[in-house]
Amino acid sequence: MELNGSPATIEQMKALALTNYGHFTSMLVQDGSVKGLSLHMQRLARDCRQLFDVELDTDRVREFIRRALAASEPATVVRVTVFDPAFDLGTIGSDADPHVLVTTRPASLATPAPWRLQAASYRREIPAVKHVGLFGALRRRRAAQREGFDDVLFLNPDGTISEIATSNIGFIRDGRVVWPRAEWLQGITMTLINQALDEPVATEPLTLSDLSGMEAAFATNAATGIRPIASVDSTEWPTDHKVLHELRELYADIPSEAV
Repeated sequence: MELNGSPATIEQMKALALTNYGHFTSMLVQDGSVKGLSLHMQRLARDCRQLFDVELDTDRVREFIRRALAASEPATVVRVTVFDPAFDLGTIGSDADPHVLVTTRPASLATPAPWRLQAASYRREIPAVKHVGLFGALRRRRAAQREGFDDVLFLNPDGTISEIATSNIGFIRDGRVVWPRAEWLQGITMTLINQALDEPVATEPLTLSDLSGMEAAFATNAATGIRPIASVDSTEWPTDHKVLHELRELYADIPSEAV
């Protein structure tokens, strides 16, 4: 765990633990390369402008990632969190000096197991920003897991589907990909798939009543790629649909960028 390229101290981490104001991105690094690395850097720069009114030096961020990877496994999940260690509850309006925290954990390259989702009404605050305010999402994930589900699918107040707690969700209908139209976080994996598909991608408002007309469902996440969804509440799908296999192959063929 390094902050601006040096070991982080407890004093520096207090702001993240107690004030909890910042943003992040997570990525799978394999042999020093990342799918969609430029998109991750664009996300960090965009969110830093929105939350801190500061331009983030993404070349410096990449340098910090390389430093943190020096002693890591060939396959590693890297999380880059941007926050200001000087912020506290009373000084949140001060001019910001964002610091870059890089943490790592070993990655699993196994095919992700299918998920069973529980639908719940919830909308993340500022959905387009990958911010560190995860309490609401994790509270609903915990409630879903306590009921025997794997994760939670968020519904807007009008009943339309938005996203999973920390993943996007897509569906297959008539052999084509359909994404829910809503305010959600534009995922990196989702973006890469859309760029790689050589066919129009549908985005439309979807509710739970539309799910019975879908042939399959899947989750996308930078750390796990494409994961089959076995069910949402009582609606079930096969997890071996041919389009899911095609999407996994498509994603595997997307070139990676060196950190």
